[in-house]
Amino acid sequence: MSMIAALILAAGKGTRMKSDRIKVLHEVAGQPMVAWSLAAAREAGADEVVVVVGHQAEQVQEHLKGQPALRIALQEEQLGTGHAVSCALPELSRGSTTVLILCGDTPLLTGSTLQRLVAAHCSAKAVVTVLTAKLQNPFGYGRIVRDAEGRVRRIVEQKDATVEEAAITEVNSGIYCMDLTFLQAHIGSLGSDNAQNEYYLTDLVAIAVAEHQKCVAVSAEDPQEIMGVNDRVQLAYASRLLRKRINTRLMQDGVTLIDPDRTYIDDGVVIGHDTEIWPGCVLRGKTIIGQGCLLESNVQVSDCILGDHAHLKSGSVLSGAVLRREVAVGPMAHLRPGSVLHDQVKIGNFVETKKAVLGKGSKASHLTYLGDAEIGCDVNIGCGTITCNYDGVNKHQTVIGDNVFVGSDVQLVAPVSVGDGALIAAGTTVTKDVPAGSLAIARTPQVNKEGWCLRKKS
Repeated sequence: MSMIAALILAAGKGTRMKSDRIKVLHEVAGQPMVAWSLAAAREAGADEVVVVVGHQAEQVQEHLKGQPALRIALQEEQLGTGHAVSCALPELSRGSTTVLILCGDTPLLTGSTLQRLVAAHCSAKAVVTVLTAKLQNPFGYGRIVRDAEGRVRRIVEQKDATVEEAAITEVNSGIYCMDLTFLQAHIGSLGSDNAQNEYYLTDLVAIAVAEHQKCVAVSAEDPQEIMGVNDRVQLAYASRLLRKRINTRLMQDGVTLIDPDRTYIDDGVVIGHDTEIWPGCVLRGKTIIGQGCLLESNVQVSDCILGDHAHLKSGSVLSGAVLRREVAVGPMAHLRPGSVLHDQVKIGNFVETKKAVLGKGSKASHLTYLGDAEIGCDVNIGCGTITCNYDGVNKHQTVIGDNVFVGSDVQLVAPVSVGDGALIAAGTTVTKDVPAGSLAIARTPQVNKEGWCLRKKS
């Protein structure tokens, strides 16, 4: 089988986005648009990929850094799709014979559709195969012009179309499969005598027809796949469709989504079966969720690992945290990066953790801040406890052993350690280490002035 190369055109700024960021780096369901095109090309079997960059080339290249069998071609001046392809061809290896040409702003395109395109191209032994779609409103797209026998003859752009041509509903997606030898032989013969003074890749269709070489079209089964994203409205629409795909796949794999239309899950999030997710949840990044978990309404999770049977209560926010088995969090808790909760840990309402490790069975039920802390097993952290980890210059660590009871309204001024089995009395400010098995009390003595209130009233 011939080797397949893919060229992804991602040089345009995308002025209709009205953004300081280049269009192809705008995210759709957790991935920049260009990443979706790259994934589709890989799924279609592309052995190598060349991405054509122009505006914000360094930013695009930085995002793609580390991708296997990928090279970058620079299009310094954007002179049309034909010019972009001519910039990319020198980057292809000698082994490729078939070239897929994609746009970096079509995130709805699937690898399976590209596989059909390549298969039809190879079966027909064509030099050019174009992916098309039939649209009720084709405005803005190039039209596919066929002859009386239904053969593709040429592609005409919207701005160059006659009234009769503009009435055609079969449109060009801008996605092609081409024979590399034909492409290399003719890319230099493209002209710019058109309404936009650009070098149109579409002109290769007419060139192939003039040379009596085979040019065919494959229609996308779902016309939405060819949609290019040009503004924020289309960006939101594409995001909604991709999230629907993601949610459908998860439900088919055994995940319960109470209201899929109000559940926002990024591409790449992994969720185990029998997990139940309530409306308003947002799951982002490299999040992995185990089996049998429950995520109540309006939970936000980014780049976290949740073990089996975790329970995240309403309104909790987690980022960069690791939860082991049977952990309960919330409601309204905040787990910041570096938080590690071992089996059966409980974090309650309005508790915040940062770089805090809690051992098995420990709990902080409410109104507590635990930062830069190492906490043992079966520790009770009372209401209002604070680890005072920052001295204005440096962060310091608090270490608490196993089976420690920390009373309410305790401040632990780090660096400080508390030994196993110790008890910290409510209202204590701990400024020095507490030995194992000790009781620590640091309070201002209480003074009762009997009859004082009655005298004030009189």
